[in-house]
Amino acid sequence: QVQLVESGGGLVQAGGSLRLSCAASGRTFSSYAMAWFRQAPGKGRVFVATITYSARSTYYADSVKGRFTVSRDDAKNTVDLQMNSLKPEDPAVYYCARAHTPFNLWSTSDYYRATNFGSWGQGTQVTVSS
Repeated sequence: QVQLVESGGGLVQAGGSLRLSCAASGRTFSSYAMAWFRQAPGKGRVFVATITYSARSTYYADSVKGRFTVSRDDAKNTVDLQMNSLKPEDPAVYYCARAHTPFNLWSTSDYYRATNFGSWGQGTQVTVSS
């Protein structure tokens, strides 16, 4: 069972930046699509960004496109989320997730679905002050 550990959350002023990181255990990290989701208080978990295995493609929610960047380092088993121009609507617990199966060739919409990701981290809190 893979273990995912997020870090990098914290308090930042609106307009500021944070970089989240997710460290994964195991030797097959590079074979899996990785994603970031977030959950605000009282709301469901929503898609933020996905990076495919081998970093061939990235996908973003419209709400973060142009502000957030997802990247991976397969040599270090990490996936990062660089968050710039943070807004008051960005605060949430951010979760890292790994796809259920390796080497996925999904349709675009599949990369947005939480049900396609089977392993989750414990989350890291992001707070934005206005």
